[in-house]
Amino acid sequence: MVLRKLCALLLLMLWLPVAQAQDAYVLKFATLAPQGSTWMNIIADWAKAVERESKGRLTFKLYPGGVSGDEPDVLRKIRFGQLHGGAMTGHGIGYIYSPVRVLEIPFLFRSYDEIDHVRAQLMPDIRQGFHDNGFELLGWMEVGFIQLFSKHPIYSLEDLRKRRIWLWQGDPLGTAFFTASGISPVPLPITEVFTSLSTGLIDTTIAPPLGAIALQWFSKTPYMTEIPVMDGIGGLLVSRRFFDKLPADLQELLRRTGEEAGRRLLVETRRDNAKSLQVLKQHGITFTNEWKDSDAVLYDLRDRAAAALAKDNYIPAALYTRARRELDAYRARKGKQ
Repeated sequence: MVLRKLCALLLLMLWLPVAQAQDAYVLKFATLAPQGSTWMNIIADWAKAVERESKGRLTFKLYPGGVSGDEPDVLRKIRFGQLHGGAMTGHGIGYIYSPVRVLEIPFLFRSYDEIDHVRAQLMPDIRQGFHDNGFELLGWMEVGFIQLFSKHPIYSLEDLRKRRIWLWQGDPLGTAFFTASGISPVPLPITEVFTSLSTGLIDTTIAPPLGAIALQWFSKTPYMTEIPVMDGIGGLLVSRRFFDKLPADLQELLRRTGEEAGRRLLVETRRDNAKSLQVLKQHGITFTNEWKDSDAVLYDLRDRAAAALAKDNYIPAALYTRARRELDAYRARKGKQ
């Protein structure tokens, strides 16, 4: 009897360290956001909160600044299990669940209030779309309203057609808009944009003010066109393959803290984009707002680009119609107030 008890105790002592080791998880998480940027600081805070609240059972290993490659590279590494998640912009999101990019259709929204309203109506379907495609959306974020940054002032679509403008390589939404506009862009990975601006391969790019500063593109483009082309979306995503292995309490922790990080990212990104306009002015960037093309021309381009995306089922026509309907209803209510 004593011998059996000693054997059982010994087996328990040998088993416990193994069980504890299995209860520790490392989330390998990548982003293009540079170290020290608003986005990266908030993601780092999120990682610390998770580690603290989980008492070390769930930790992050962060890969900032594009060290894991462009977003398509990150997604490939997630599929192979080398990474588990990332903070993705609309470009990367499009490879996972492209319909959500209806929120990035150029010249659709005029304000953040409009964006927030339409997104709230679509969010249940958005979350389900990510889930059905192998990911969990932990937090929503955005990069903000996108502007044109160029080496020469741009006042019209005709001016833009003369420029060597960057297209994020492999981006169907950008391709559809440039095709509708009669513009021939230069496709490049985002990691090659700064060098290409330096060499003259491109002379125009698109970015939110905060992004242009964080990536140092503004130092090569002395003009910014004050016409918000679109609102750049983003998300904090983790693969379901990793997420489903977590115990229920760690899943709940990751969801809750991810949503909190997303809300903070949304607020602080918008605030910092507004501050970035002043920083750009202080660095001598010239803002141009004398756009010659009418709204009707821009809206026609928008609808033709949307039709092309619907034809390829990248953004279904019914979803674009629904977003427009929600937006029109919101504007009508606001107009009556």
